[in-house]
Amino acid sequence: MLKNAFGYEGKVCVVTGASSGMGKATAEILVELGAKVYALDLNECTVPGIEKFIPTNLSKKESVDAAYAELPERIDCFFGVAGLSGAKTDYMTTFNCDYTSNWYATETYLKDRIPAGGSIVYVSSTAGTSWLKFKKEEEPVIQAKTWEEVEKAVEGLAKISPSNFAYLYAKRCISYYAAIQSAELGKKGIRVNTVMPGSTDTGMKDEFQKLAGGEEALLKEAGIAARLATPEEMAWPIVFLGADVCSFVSGVEFNVDYADTMMKKLKLKRDVVNIPMTNKLVVKAASIATKKQGRSK
Repeated sequence: MLKNAFGYEGKVCVVTGASSGMGKATAEILVELGAKVYALDLNECTVPGIEKFIPTNLSKKESVDAAYAELPERIDCFFGVAGLSGAKTDYMTTFNCDYTSNWYATETYLKDRIPAGGSIVYVSSTAGTSWLKFKKEEEPVIQAKTWEEVEKAVEGLAKISPSNFAYLYAKRCISYYAAIQSAELGKKGIRVNTVMPGSTDTGMKDEFQKLAGGEEALLKEAGIAARLATPEEMAWPIVFLGADVCSFVSGVEFNVDYADTMMKKLKLKRDVVNIPMTNKLVVKAASIATKKQGRSK
């Protein structure tokens, strides 16, 4: 029984962002556990043993639709790992990849294709832990019914905010959405959980380092470990939450940050991202800071 506790043998698993970082590590583990892995990413996925790689631009609705046309009708587990930092992409592209694609895939496809006993794991961020505090800011997005309505809900912020704010806002929105879905899809026997990664050594490390204000500042967001996590250290919790061994686990926000979030709760360190997304003064200050960082490089 313990040998097969994960229960992935023969299961259809969809992993977004499977070409690098946490997504690639997740796909590799799932393949080892016997899953039929379908990899969605803009860049080619080279993980040996996957069932199929489907080139997908997760920031574009038509590309997501095309991807799901190639996926099996039955999907046992979905892992929404893909994400953009906003350091190299515009606000809307970042937001659509980090939130809209997950929301759209769930509403349009996953709710019909995942059977009872299936699972969904969204990858948010420790930057999304304050979603409940700023719930009112997120509700226009959460209440949107179409991809176009989501974009309309954020277009005002996209015009005035630095693109890294899209990352923060999207992570809060996906955390809020996941909470709602854990209750809604739980009625159908589908589990929904969220992993909240801390600072991790992925291909986007340099981007997050720049946004944080340097290597030392990024390390301060890695809890008390004094180092960045490896992609594998994030992938195992992701895989764990989607597995049969967690059959009674749903609605969980799993902080994987070596006590960083707990330190903030205990007031042992300042939560630098615990700020409103729609406050004009905050947005202006962030925009100025971002421009200064760019000039200093």
